[in-house]
Amino acid sequence: MELAIKLCLTCNKPIKGRTDKKYCDDLCRNSHNNQMHSNSNIYMRQINRLLQKNRHILADILPETSSFAKTSQVELLERGFLFKYNTHQVINKKGILYHFCYDYGYWTINELTYMVVRRKNKQTSS
Repeated sequence: MELAIKLCLTCNKPIKGRTDKKYCDDLCRNSHNNQMHSNSNIYMRQINRLLQKNRHILADILPETSSFAKTSQVELLERGFLFKYNTHQVINKKGILYHFCYDYGYWTINELTYMVVRRKNKQTSS
């Protein structure tokens, strides 16, 4: 009775060792898993790029020395800002809705004017 030779799922080389092995080595195992998961990660990478672009635009508008800065809808759109992409929203005590892209956010003053803000770091004491 001859044993069937198992082949690596990635490179089709014969597998030596345990009977339940699927790959000839770690390189083939990692390569196979990366290929299997790459399609599901493409969408997340695309969205994250858009979020990072929005954050970069807001950061460019808000000087390091300021806590807030006014900008127009036209300026944001000309820079390529996409309003539908944000990481989270916060409603403050006054009921103002802030849209954030990571640590930079904005709120609507009126339909053509926005206030850009930077999230305050909450320092935790050890």
